[in-house]
Amino acid sequence: MSGILNVGTRALQASQIALQTAGNNIANVNTPGYSRQTVVMQTVEGQFTGGGYIGKGVEVQTIERNFSAFLTRQSALASSTAAADSTRADKLKQLEGLFAGGPTGLGASISDMLNAFSDVSSAPTDLTARTVVLTRVDETAKRMRSASQSLDELQSGVAQELSQKVNAINNLAQNIALANDQIARAQGSGQPANDLLDRRDQLIRDLNQYVQTSSIAADDGTVGIFLGGSQALVLGTTVSKVSLVGDEFGDPLKSKLAINRSGLIIPLDENALGGGEVPGLLRFQNTDLAQGRNLLGRLTLAISTSMNDQHKLGLDLDGNPGGNLFSPTVFGAKNILEPAPPATVNTGTAALALSVSDTSQFSASDYEVQFNSASAGNVTRLSDGKITAFDFASTNPVIIDGLAIQKSLTPADAAAGDRFLIKPFSNSASNINAEFSTPRALAVASPVAGKMGASNTGSLQLGSLQARSNPPATLPVTLTFTGPNSYTRSDQGVTVFTYTSGQVIEGSVPATTPLSEWSLMLQGAPQAGDTFTVQAQPVANRNLNAGNASAMMGLRDAAMFDGSALTDGYAALIAQIGIRTQSANFATQVSSAIASNLERDRAGVSGVNLDEEAAKLLQFQQAYQASAKVIQIAQNIFDTLIQSMGR
Repeated sequence: MSGILNVGTRALQASQIALQTAGNNIANVNTPGYSRQTVVMQTVEGQFTGGGYIGKGVEVQTIERNFSAFLTRQSALASSTAAADSTRADKLKQLEGLFAGGPTGLGASISDMLNAFSDVSSAPTDLTARTVVLTRVDETAKRMRSASQSLDELQSGVAQELSQKVNAINNLAQNIALANDQIARAQGSGQPANDLLDRRDQLIRDLNQYVQTSSIAADDGTVGIFLGGSQALVLGTTVSKVSLVGDEFGDPLKSKLAINRSGLIIPLDENALGGGEVPGLLRFQNTDLAQGRNLLGRLTLAISTSMNDQHKLGLDLDGNPGGNLFSPTVFGAKNILEPAPPATVNTGTAALALSVSDTSQFSASDYEVQFNSASAGNVTRLSDGKITAFDFASTNPVIIDGLAIQKSLTPADAAAGDRFLIKPFSNSASNINAEFSTPRALAVASPVAGKMGASNTGSLQLGSLQARSNPPATLPVTLTFTGPNSYTRSDQGVTVFTYTSGQVIEGSVPATTPLSEWSLMLQGAPQAGDTFTVQAQPVANRNLNAGNASAMMGLRDAAMFDGSALTDGYAALIAQIGIRTQSANFATQVSSAIASNLERDRAGVSGVNLDEEAAKLLQFQQAYQASAKVIQIAQNIFDTLIQSMGR
């Protein structure tokens, strides 16, 4: 009698729990991180009798969550990678938007500035044409500064985002530690704390959106969370906070993620961080944005330096040598840009400085100088990792990519392992300005002129003549031809030189580095006795000459940026940033698709299917009703027995 009642009661309770669990699944169908729960039932051990074992019903063994540790981990990792790619792609899109094309872009301003010299070339004394040139110079400088300011604003926005996301990482780590504590306490009951486990797994997934982590489960139910492969962020209930720190050179434009382990700040290798929004932002800031600055800085420094140098080779309306069109990025008598910042761990006393050697050889990159001894070591071009060996004991300065790296001449030696960071371009555009605004001071006349001999009988013609120094030191210089293929110079005695039509003749003998004096190119076949004289520009012709204006215009086609013309420099800048953006967008598409597929697989195991749960409701409802019927029958039997005994 009691056996039937107990079987029915147990079945009723089990069905009720199953109904409640199915209802809980339906209620949490849209809850982030919720794992579908299933009631696990087991048979109550039967009672032995001479006629065999008699069943005693059913009981609930546990309520388990449908969970795949492998799929959950893979989904979190893929989502972390997709977050890093998406964050970087979004920022690159913003960076690309800063460099506009068309008539409002910096490239158009540079072209307009150089083209403005054509009007001055046609009318050297026209002050209006000269004013237009200075206006174009000022406009170009403003657009360069504006682009630099836009980069600064983007840098500031990235820094703010990084700070916010680092705070979010610390908050999530604290919550995971709290969940660890609650789960460890709940483990004592012998049953899994499903809701707490779901909450912790969701916190870990949220954390992986910011930075990729790895986790190791402990015997007490807690999990350890690690960054960068081995640095513990959470161990049990202990949290090591993360923060942003500068790099070893103290570069204000770059930062690293660091972890605080018992008061010791440990910078984390950016390459070991993996995915997440914070590594994505760090890669953008430290690599993409730095490259954008270098591209703009290279464009600015190359154009301003080359135009300043060429302008100084001309004469203004008052016969004075030209000055700077742009405020120079370089300072000092030796053209020193700025001291190279050393690493914070340097132990030597050496100091380095930078100067410009050849603007056409610039590479948009920072450089790291590392000493292996007191004077020798390697220079690494950080954009592509190219390494160049140096030894200041034999060569000082060292020329690399058009830059001259100079070691201090005072008795100061480096120590093995000392490192320096060279940043030639990062601030070039932020400090650019038009240097002056006086039209008369625009130096468009050439300080040198050529004169054919009056009695020449050959077909000798002037191809080009330009100054390489202002004023040239040795003028006049007369070339006297001793035949169609040879000549002598008035400044070189009886030395005979070979003449080739169309070949450049340099004023300095031997040729200097950089070139000086003047450069001459003659064409045609001279006869013996023909002469050509390089002389100072006659005062009477000075204001009518526009040789330097023509030379300024000639800069448009000068090979400047990786072999491209100066006027193509801005297009090359846009192209390089565009390639990075396109590559990042493609990576985002791939990683997002992978993350979506893995999340779908995870949800297929852990997610709630409403149709399935509705079917379970009907199933357990019928089981509940049947169990109630068993109890009802047991009650009827009991009532019948009582009535029989009453008779």
